Amino acid sequence: MFKKFSKEDIHTRTKVKTSVQRSLKSKLVEQFPKLEEVIDELLPKKTELQIIKCSDKIQLYAVGDEVLFFQKFEELIPTLRFVHKYPEAFPTIQIDRGAIKFVLSGANIMCPGLTSSGAALPEAPGLAQDSIVVVNAENKENALAIGKLLMSTEDIKSINKGHGVETIHHLGDCLWNFSLV
Repeated sequence: MFKKFSKEDIHTRTKVKTSVQRSLKSKLVEQFPKLEEVIDELLPKKTELQIIKCSDKIQLYAVGDEVLFFQKFEELIPTLRFVHKYPEAFPTIQIDRGAIKFVLSGANIMCPGLTSSGAALPEAPGLAQDSIVVVNAENKENALAIGKLLMSTEDIKSINKGHGVETIHHLGDCLWNFSLV
């Protein structure tokens, strides 16, 4: 999604009204329930949240010069910088070591990379299809990608073929290197 993204892709940049900010907070907590504990720390009442409208119907939400999350259509998706601050607040999957170089180049994650010995998926009932997940790697401390499940984790375990996760944002992509200043 962010293979080619730069300041030229930005159309408008405006402040978010407090009423919209409240609805964004509630939507974030609804989508990621574990964020409820830190949402007021993340977006205090007096924070100046900005919405940055970009091409391809992408909206970035930033506090100061840091992009916290983005939206394409309805889903709010955290950036990796945000995930690194609050890693326990998001659903997580783990890939094996062999898949790291492919994920860092922006490839989607195949099911065998999620079911091998170094990988880890959540226990049953698992995660539903189309869930936003944080992708960690075997023996690595920080997340390396954000993705969207193309099938439920139970299906990934049972089918074990094809693409399991669509990579949306990864370390080293244009959003990771993007600066508002």
